[in-house]
Amino acid sequence: MGKLQTLTNGRMAAITSAVRRWPGSAAGDRRDSNRITVRQWTARCLLPVALALWLLSLRHVHLGGMRDYGLLQVLPVLFWVGLGLLTVGFCLALTDRRTASWWFAGYVLALIAVIHATPTLLYPTLRYSWAWKHVAVVDAVIRNGGEVPHAEKLDIYNQWPGFFDLNAFFLQATGLDSALGIATWTPPVFNAVLLAPLLLLYRTVTRDRRLIWGGAWIYYSCSWVGQDYFAPQAFALLLFVTVIALVMGQLPTSVLYRPGDIRTDRWPVGRFVLVVLLEFVIISAHPLTPLMLLSALVVLAIPRRNRRVVLPALGSAVLLTAVWDVTVARPYISENLHDFLGSLLQPDSNVASGLAALGAAAPGHVVVSWVDRGLSATVFLLAAIAFLARPWVRRTGLPWLVLAPLPVLTANAYGGEMIFRAYLFALPPAAFLIAALLFKWGKRPRLRTLAVFPLLLALLGGLVFGYYGKEAADYFTKGEVAAGRFVAATAPPGSTIVSLTSAVPGLYLRYDENLRVQLDQQDIQDRRRLVRDPVEGLEPFIQGATPARPAYIILSRAQAADTYLRGVLPADTMRRMDSTLSKTWGYIPVYRSKDAVVYRYQGVKGGDVS
Repeated sequence: MGKLQTLTNGRMAAITSAVRRWPGSAAGDRRDSNRITVRQWTARCLLPVALALWLLSLRHVHLGGMRDYGLLQVLPVLFWVGLGLLTVGFCLALTDRRTASWWFAGYVLALIAVIHATPTLLYPTLRYSWAWKHVAVVDAVIRNGGEVPHAEKLDIYNQWPGFFDLNAFFLQATGLDSALGIATWTPPVFNAVLLAPLLLLYRTVTRDRRLIWGGAWIYYSCSWVGQDYFAPQAFALLLFVTVIALVMGQLPTSVLYRPGDIRTDRWPVGRFVLVVLLEFVIISAHPLTPLMLLSALVVLAIPRRNRRVVLPALGSAVLLTAVWDVTVARPYISENLHDFLGSLLQPDSNVASGLAALGAAAPGHVVVSWVDRGLSATVFLLAAIAFLARPWVRRTGLPWLVLAPLPVLTANAYGGEMIFRAYLFALPPAAFLIAALLFKWGKRPRLRTLAVFPLLLALLGGLVFGYYGKEAADYFTKGEVAAGRFVAATAPPGSTIVSLTSAVPGLYLRYDENLRVQLDQQDIQDRRRLVRDPVEGLEPFIQGATPARPAYIILSRAQAADTYLRGVLPADTMRRMDSTLSKTWGYIPVYRSKDAVVYRYQGVKGGDVS
């Protein structure tokens, strides 16, 4: 009897304890409610705390200390603590089904701000030499009232002018003098605006808010390529994602349809007109994005159930692209048709052309490049695992979109950048697949959080290497900007502007009036001659200089950093050129600051003729 009583008492105690822990019991509900409340308030508090730490961390950053790893080696500990807390808060928000969408929006927008607004807030001038080039193109379009004559290598912008004409129209309508201010804030603003079509795309395949916002977080955690500056590519990518989201929303598998809605294979007239209009703007603005769009629409049309929706959009895109290429873009297409056809026979070299040769690169640049490759491989690996582990995503069309850039990747090298552009266009669908793998939580969400948090930190770690690791050459001081503007303001039409690399702000200002020579792009024999003797190496490019049409040689801090990081020329090339030219007759230093020097060569003996 004693043993039976003991056994009965033990069972009753266990049952009582289980009932107290059971979610349906009052005690269990209170404990779960308390835990959820603590979790909710922690998630809500971490967002402003992380943002405050981020802003405080930017107060004392020594930009002059950037070298092999760019911003990574000068950002203070507070910055990384803030980024880590932001990730913790987002993970906690995901564990609670009742988290409001605007909290998720706050976290994703905060991530965009931390990653993309940091250089804008830290740098005194516009980042990226390519952004400076596009500002110069907009200026030239305004000065010439449209098509820019004598554009030489930049004539391609005359044949895909949509982005530049739109910005020129905006500047003239608003009375702004330059696109410089717009370009400065383009990276954070572009990424914030891109969030809208990205969310629309994800909402076509699920109603689970955690997957939708988780996909957005993954996208911004892995978008290391840096094609978010003031450029036709960023503009066209935004429209590309919008078109794909509109098409996906019209598919029979779209979850945008509510119970009771009548599903139809026909496009609403207004929506289809919008799709065609967006396709036209894409085709007029960028040569590559229309091909990516065509490839994406083709793969979406593979399932028979999608064809009534996809084929009209595909047909309009094919027609508009063909008409544009045989009319406006005909000069460029005709001139490069032989190269286009030849590249079709070299798919392996097209893919490999984007992988930088790292033999002569700086040690830190080698590490950054391998981290970039590792992050890209991880994204595709996780997307592939999601395809296998989450069967429901196979019906969404997103796996097809991940593969869509591959035919374009193998067809052309695109100046060695095609592999990066392929990743850029594959990332939006791949990010959602990864979110479906990581954030489709059932039981034990807190344990899942502990497992996912390190992976999210690792993805962000790869991102900052790729996005911040080359900043020593992408950042410009006020002295460098002043040197570029000095040349643009004083060089008479017909002058020759010589630089070591493209890392010069304002290098292309008034590009329609002067000839540009970039020494790191010359033949290997010319570069060897330059390294052996700077004066002898410069001679073939400036031998026609006269007092009326002189040559200007710009040497600057960012060019020195660029040659060191990429290893295209010996690291001391700029220092040796400066030392040699300063002692050589005919090379007159007309501008000098701590970070830049400009020499003028006019080909005759005499003083400084202005």
